[in-house]
Amino acid sequence: MKQVQNHLAEKGRQKALTSDKSSLLPTFQTKHQQYLQAATSDNTRRTYRSAIRHFERWGGRLPTDNETLMRYLVDHAESLNTRTLEVRLTALSQWHRFQGFNDPAQSPAVRKTLKGISRTHGKPKRKAQALRLQDMVTMLTHLNKQPPSIKRTRDKALLLIAFFGGFRRSELVMVEVLQLSWEPEGLIIELPKSKTDQEGKGIRRAIPYGNKTVCPVTSLKEWLVESDITDGPVFRPVNRWGHIQPKPMSPGSINDFLKTIGKACGLDFVPDLSSHSFRRGLATSSAREDVNFESIKKQGGWKADATVWEYIDEGRLFSENVAHSLFDRITEMTNS
Repeated sequence: MKQVQNHLAEKGRQKALTSDKSSLLPTFQTKHQQYLQAATSDNTRRTYRSAIRHFERWGGRLPTDNETLMRYLVDHAESLNTRTLEVRLTALSQWHRFQGFNDPAQSPAVRKTLKGISRTHGKPKRKAQALRLQDMVTMLTHLNKQPPSIKRTRDKALLLIAFFGGFRRSELVMVEVLQLSWEPEGLIIELPKSKTDQEGKGIRRAIPYGNKTVCPVTSLKEWLVESDITDGPVFRPVNRWGHIQPKPMSPGSINDFLKTIGKACGLDFVPDLSSHSFRRGLATSSAREDVNFESIKKQGGWKADATVWEYIDEGRLFSENVAHSLFDRITEMTNS
């Protein structure tokens, strides 16, 4: 009898343990899915989904094989930019890995096909036009000539903060009032994360006070006072009637904002303007003014030294050109 009771008690404990595990299972699955989602940025996820849809519309099926991938690449070799093909191949590769299938995108034949397409049809990447200091003067002059309005105040603050802070468009639209620290020397903006800081370590940008002619800190204060924004997103849409929307500006609207001002100013490179023009402009303009490498890298928040040196070289293409010395020498020889 006692053995039967012990057996029943043990069976009850096992049943309770099984019940506890099963009750925890949905919580584990939910949290695990959340962490998997957080491992990839929303922009990357949208890009990958678009790539998968494009492959399936073409006629591809997942999982796929080397032969199908090579046919896909060849069919689009002349119609798509090679960098676009690289992104789509990466998306297909990630899908196979995540789903536990062999990754055909990594096969030597597929990689060599892509390399051949790149060498045959590859073109230099089109870069955003860097804003020069004179361009900033032109745009600020244009804004100052406009009738006073809430939109003009916002536009001026946005233009100056974007340029002198070296922000990406995704960073600009996520700035909130609580992330602003006003110091005697200027303003510190602390963002929880950015494109190169997806783990959320945070980034800090310091923007000092300027002068009466140009001061991003003062311009931002004026915008916050006039708009009566005390919390939430700093840069918000303003409609045609001058009404401020509660939501933040979209990343795409930053490009539209810059192109609109550029067109109004009669700039001849409007098609090449984008939000990246602010960052390139900050770096190249700083290089022309002989600002040191570390300061430029810090202000723009760049991780790769090579990227910063590329901007510095671009900014000093003419000032550090060997032709100057040769011009002078030829002039001396001609006059001797």
